[in-house]
Amino acid sequence: MAVEKKKELQVAALENGTAIDHIPPRQLFKVAYLLELEKMNNTITIGNNFFSKKMGRKGVIKIADKFFEQDEINRIALIAPNVILNEIRDFEVVEKYRVTLPDELVGLVKCNNPKCITNNEPMPTRFDVINKEKGTIRCRYCERKINKEDIIIK
Repeated sequence: MAVEKKKELQVAALENGTAIDHIPPRQLFKVAYLLELEKMNNTITIGNNFFSKKMGRKGVIKIADKFFEQDEINRIALIAPNVILNEIRDFEVVEKYRVTLPDELVGLVKCNNPKCITNNEPMPTRFDVINKEKGTIRCRYCERKINKEDIIIK
């Protein structure tokens, strides 16, 4: 006699909104902080260390009635590239895509070089993404390279 495994949802279904899936567990609360979830009045579900066939363990954030703008998606990509964003309407996934770093980041990251013009004049920072896999960026003004772990988000 085979033992029947009962499947059940570990997190409630979302009627409308966004589910951020496949977040590395160590990055989950960084993503939550970066998106300023504590300031939202939306219903938010955060789960961590769920089983994942691809990753072993993963984090998930579900936000009711919230659909992200491109600059918010770019912020997520800085901390946790390759997460899956699911846009949900009427309990159905209408759009699903992997978050990746864009070729250029404008006004999102602070330059680590104290002598950079962006730290001394009122102007937006501009960074070229020179390695999307490793998350390496380069300041367009002073040409300082910054690795993913050293990025300071504005």
